[in-house]
This record gives sequence, structure tokens and C-alpha cells, in this order.
Amino acid sequence: MKVYLDNSATTAMAAEVIASMLPYFSDEMGNAQSVHSFGQRAKAAVEKARREVAALINAAPAEIVFLSGGTEADNLAIRGVAEAHGDHGRHIITTRIEHPAVLATCAALEAKGYRVTYLSVSRNGIVSTDDVRQAISDDTILVSVMLANNETGTIQPIEEVAALVTEARARGLDHLHFHTDAVQAVGKVPVNVNRLGVDLLSLSGHKFHGPKGIGALYVRKGTRLTKLLYGGHHERDRRAGTENVPGIVGLGRAAELARTQLDERISRMRGLRDYIEQQVISRFPGVRVNGDKQQRVPNVSNMSFNGVDGESLLIALDLKGIAVSTGSACASGSLEPSHVLQALGLTREEVRGSLRISLGAYTTLEEIDYAVSVLGDTVTRLREMIPAGEPDGAKPALG
Repeated sequence: MKVYLDNSATTAMAAEVIASMLPYFSDEMGNAQSVHSFGQRAKAAVEKARREVAALINAAPAEIVFLSGGTEADNLAIRGVAEAHGDHGRHIITTRIEHPAVLATCAALEAKGYRVTYLSVSRNGIVSTDDVRQAISDDTILVSVMLANNETGTIQPIEEVAALVTEARARGLDHLHFHTDAVQAVGKVPVNVNRLGVDLLSLSGHKFHGPKGIGALYVRKGTRLTKLLYGGHHERDRRAGTENVPGIVGLGRAAELARTQLDERISRMRGLRDYIEQQVISRFPGVRVNGDKQQRVPNVSNMSFNGVDGESLLIALDLKGIAVSTGSACASGSLEPSHVLQALGLTREEVRGSLRISLGAYTTLEEIDYAVSVLGDTVTRLREMIPAGEPDGAKPALG
């Protein structure tokens, strides 16, 4: 049996999404910027998708910029604000648990002379609004705090942070902007940009059963950005380059499905996540759930297994046809332990023994039962393989 439980890394495209894209690979091959009928049909399809993405997050269609994915969206938001408003200040605030697309972009700006404050989080993985308030200074131009963490699923107090930004603007910091990386939240929880109070929001299609290689950045009306790419005047002069019409169409259909099926998806995923945690924790001692157990997206469970190396557990499960993760897919090539779990204050052994299980809209109870059965047998076997005297978390050979 093949069971895919790594939906935070990517999801399978919905059948409806594939069907919506197919004509734009063949008969409807027009460039959306062309004047003839082929191009105008492509343009109409792009604008329909823009309306669907906007509806998913309660934005205006004109505030949606299509990009290649979450990484480009984060780069455009952070670098775009930094370069457009660097004459007002060169200070950026973010957190230690952000996705590498945010952290690496901030590091690159530091190398250019910008000052970045990296805020710590609590043991539950939540940033303190008091810390945000204290970090804001006269030269702060951007606050970037993710909506949901990619490793633990923990949801941050975005509305409260937005209120602090609004207060700062009322004191005269008109150049201060607020960005949230919502890649792991959109399609998993209700997202309303007006309720959140953000100026910029990143999302990516392949995280909610859309295609890879397509995403979007919400840019609140009136927000000034410096573009990253130069060329044509596509996307209201925010992102040059011929539009990926099939990808955009697929993103739009995925957004429509996520919006109309959201309540059902949340209920199913939360039920299955709670079930797998209950089954695992009740059967095995020395298992803890990482991150906040209440303020999190419904599809992610990050657990630490005492006496088990997470990488060995991942490989053993993969041999049984089960795909899980030990952290972010974008950081899986790194030999460094999870920066997110370290920021939560976990011990070295707890970090090494962690496993992320992430569900999708189409995960079944049968798949979960199989995964729990195999997981139980595998954890027991790996623990028994630890030589006497070895510390918990020592990496056993698979044999």
C-alpha cells in the first residue's frame, strides 16, 4: 500500500484542476498578451483565475500578482518593500521560525546593509506580540511573520501583529508594511486579508492541490514595491514575463475548490490528524507533539519519538510505502537540524527524533490506519536496536 503523508511538502493535483489545465497545453495555446482571439481567450482565463484566487482570500482581483510560487512571492514582498522604501529606513523584523525563502532573503538584505531583527518564539512556537512591539523602531519598514509554520503547523497571531503595525503608522511610521507567508495556511484554514490586516500575503498552488510552479502575492492597493524582474509590463508591471496560463488556470481552479470545500476539508483533516496522534500517543510512551496543540492548521502533526532517530524512521516508513518528513522539504538537503524545532527549545535528541505527518484533502482513514500500524511496529523495532548505554535519539543502523 502506498500512503502519502507529506502534504506540507506538496500535494497531488485535484482531478478537476488537471482537467481545467489540459486545454491550455494544446488548443488554447495563446499568449495572454496577444491581441488576437487566441490571446484574448487566454487573457480571459487568467483573469477568471485571478478572481478565484482573490475570492479565496477576500481580496480584490487587482491585488493579486501571479508568480512562480511561494519563494518568489516572499522575495518580491520582502525585497520589493526593502528596495522601494529603503530611503525611509533599513530595518526589518521577522521570526526565527520562518521558511528559508524569508530567512535567506532577509540574510541577503543584511549583506546589503539592512538590519534584521529575528524574534524568538515560545516553547509552543508562537511569537510574542510584546516582542514585536518592542522591536518596531523609527526605521522599521517591514514586519514579516508567517501565518502557519511549515514544520509544526502553528498559527501565529497575525491580527494582533497587524494591530501593532497600524498603531505604529498612526504614530507617523507611514512607510511600515506587514507581510505574511501564508503558503501553509491558504486552503487549510479561512484566510481573509482584510481581517488579518496584512499588506502582503504569499501563497502557492501546489500546497492545496494545485499545480507546482505557480503562486501569487497579494499586494494591498496602494502598496509600493520595487519589481525583481525587468521586461514587459505584465501583472500591472509587478512581474515581467509571459504568463504561465495553464498554471494560472490550475491555480484558479484549485482556489475555487478550496473555497467551496474548505469547511469539509478542515473537518476531515482535523479528525484524521487528531486520530493519528491519539493512536500513536496512547500506544507508545515517550511521544510528544511539537508546537501549539490548539493554534495550528488542521492537517499537520509534528511529533518527537524518544529513542528514535527521525531520519531512520522516515527511511524505514518509506520502505513500507509511507511518505512522511522530518521537516521542511525546502531544507531537506541540509545537514543542519531543524531551525524551527531548535527555536522552540527542543533538545538535540527531541529534534533528531522528530517526524512531520501532513495530511491532504484526499487522505483516507484506511491510509491512516495502515500508517499507524506500520509506524508502531517501526518505532518498536528501532528502539530495540539502540545498543545498551546509548543516549536516546542515537541513530541505529537499519540493518
